[in-house]
Amino acid sequence: MSLTPGQCMERILKRPGRFAWRVVRGFRRNQGFLLAGAVAYHMLLSIVPLFALLLVALSNLYSPDALVETVSRELRFLVPAATDNLAKHIGGFVRNKEVVGWVGMLILIFFSTLAFTVLENAMSVIFFHRVAVQRRHFLVSAIIPFAFIALIGSGLLMITVISGLLQSIEAEQLRFLGRDWQLEGITAVVLYLLGVTGLVLMLTAMYLVMPVGQIAPKHALIGGIVAAGLWELTRHVLVWYFSTLSLVNLVYGSLATAVVVLLSFEAASLILLFGAQVIAEFERCGLDRDNSPADGFHT
Repeated sequence: MSLTPGQCMERILKRPGRFAWRVVRGFRRNQGFLLAGAVAYHMLLSIVPLFALLLVALSNLYSPDALVETVSRELRFLVPAATDNLAKHIGGFVRNKEVVGWVGMLILIFFSTLAFTVLENAMSVIFFHRVAVQRRHFLVSAIIPFAFIALIGSGLLMITVISGLLQSIEAEQLRFLGRDWQLEGITAVVLYLLGVTGLVLMLTAMYLVMPVGQIAPKHALIGGIVAAGLWELTRHVLVWYFSTLSLVNLVYGSLATAVVVLLSFEAASLILLFGAQVIAEFERCGLDRDNSPADGFHT
């Protein structure tokens, strides 16, 4: 017997501990840490080619220096402890884009799509109850990475344009209620809010598109908000840890940046996939399954 979303929520609220244990057990059974490691590794391979590809394409529409500044700012939401090194490398790549050539562009495109493809496969493991009854056409899977790349590129261009407009009016004064209000500092606040909003929308889009079938938009939005909030807390902890307690520079030397980025992506992948596991368990509740060990995907 199927349960309505309201009945599922009522059941969860009555026994939240039981639902939480089901989520944790399902995440362990699906080898969530292993999946997160795979996603994090391919994110490491994809992050530089992705932003390099976007900047090479968008530099034909807007100032490359402004785009590099936007990427540097937005990378703080993804790689909080190694932003400067990555931004410097990507900026140098864009300034020498003429040496890339067609073969180089194809290589960039290939590596840029890796993380999205692996994430889709990881979602298929978590949402095994969907994959078992329906399949996604391979052309749709091939298009999804390019759709997300186009979405990220549109967001970068929009934030860059807004940043330029805000900086042009920051020195102005606004007269309101008989008083003159200084607009200095408004750029940083607005861009931070835009960054957080963009992260929520990106996570929501991933929860909507990556799993096979259709997830209720409100469920995906709730998952996106929760995942973004958890990541916002996590990234501040990572910045504090790597700047105060970590010995990563001493231990790994020249490999420190790669290790820091990989650990950051590992944490982000765990949060993303755990949020997907919550949505999957909520759906199984709707199917009135008890998520027993005999049910679902096994590794």
